Amino acid sequence: MQDGILTVRALTEQLRRSLEGRFPFVWVRGEVSNLSRPGSGHIYFSLKDQDAQLQCVWFRGQQRQAEQGQAFDPLTGEVFDTPRPSPLELLRNGLDLLCAGRISVYAPRGQYQLLVELVQPTGQGLLAQAFEERKRKLAEAGYFAQERKRPLPWNPQRVALITSPSGAAIHDFLELAQNRGCGAEIRLFPASVQGEEAAPEIIRALDEINAQGWAQVIVLIRGGGSLEDLWAFNEEAVAEAVFCSRLPVLAGIGHEVDVTLADLTADLRAATPSHAAQLLWPLRAELRQRLDEAFAALRRAAASRLEHAELLLRERENALRWFSPARHQARLSEQVTRFSLVLQRAARQWLADKGSARERLELARRAALTPEKLDVRQAHLALLHAALGAALPHRLSDAEHTLALAGNRLRTASDAWLENRSRRLESLESALAANDPSAPLHRGYALVRTAQGGILRSVGQTAPGRDIEVRLADGRLAAVVRSVSPEEAQSGEEKE
Repeated sequence: MQDGILTVRALTEQLRRSLEGRFPFVWVRGEVSNLSRPGSGHIYFSLKDQDAQLQCVWFRGQQRQAEQGQAFDPLTGEVFDTPRPSPLELLRNGLDLLCAGRISVYAPRGQYQLLVELVQPTGQGLLAQAFEERKRKLAEAGYFAQERKRPLPWNPQRVALITSPSGAAIHDFLELAQNRGCGAEIRLFPASVQGEEAAPEIIRALDEINAQGWAQVIVLIRGGGSLEDLWAFNEEAVAEAVFCSRLPVLAGIGHEVDVTLADLTADLRAATPSHAAQLLWPLRAELRQRLDEAFAALRRAAASRLEHAELLLRERENALRWFSPARHQARLSEQVTRFSLVLQRAARQWLADKGSARERLELARRAALTPEKLDVRQAHLALLHAALGAALPHRLSDAEHTLALAGNRLRTASDAWLENRSRRLESLESALAANDPSAPLHRGYALVRTAQGGILRSVGQTAPGRDIEVRLADGRLAAVVRSVSPEEAQSGEEKE
């Protein structure tokens, strides 16, 4: 290193030592942004206000006291009965925090940062927590659903304005309204926009506007401020009144970074009160431009329509000339003349073709019936007749032999078939005789039936005094059962 010239590392090291010596421990208040929780366990975020921001890092080793919650306030020394929620659980973007630690320099990036040791939410941080809780509740209830939001009327003529008559927001809104749109009637419904009376007055104004039914759209505006200043627009009752409004609501509350529950519930959110006027009415210069464009388009359309009508008129004039009676008669005469000429040419051509065909047939006839060709055909016919006479006896002899062989085969097959059928008939007759129910009757057996006609197979089927019928080979007997004597089963030899 030359005298008086520092390297980047040397300068950074001197700055680090100077900052750490000047700010060994400092409390800083700001809004959390750019929150990051990588897998290392360290927490990186920024603390910001309206004019500046500070990079912060909360190393894993410094988070041990915060992991179990806080039983006392490190700033005031107040001891709590029960541990408060851990700052690790509350830490999120948008939260207002008090962070304590030492200032140092991160050499690889050349930027100073706060090495956080203690974290404590401020009163505004508690409001931010309440805001997030209400936001989740209303989101679950469908207050922020895009499908329920209604479009605003374009260039409205009747606007109901809810705001403080003494605030800067109304002046910004009305100033822009004078230079935009085609002129509209704006009715002011005065209401407080900050303090305890703000929420009830806003709700009354919304109810009154809906009851009158005069306006096309409701505009709810307020200038910028802190979270506490805008808290009236985070009340659930105000969000519910906006949600239940029968008329579309345009909300322009605070600055672009300020978001309230009324903004989220409204049908459309404007970044600022001035932006609300811009969303309602287009610039008059833009309207004039649209009017000029519409007038030019109308002129083009009129010219195109006239051109089209002129073209159509010419076509119809030509059509009228084409379909006039004299012109039609002339066209018919031309067609008759043309068809007559075509018919004459066709008739002459047909006669010529027929004459040529007749001449060709005459020449072919003469060529085919010469004496020499007749002699050749006669000789060929004689040869065919001789060949037929020689072949006919042989064909007849072969046919007779074939017929005789077929007759022998037929007789043999028919005799075998008849013999087979005779044997089959005898077998069936024997089987039929064996199965004849009356055959046993000729051998001395009898068939006994009950009075109802059923076959009597067992003594258990009848009783003394009942009528029975006995059938023999040569007739039937009517009998009455005198007694029933069951017998035990006998052997096959005794039965025989």
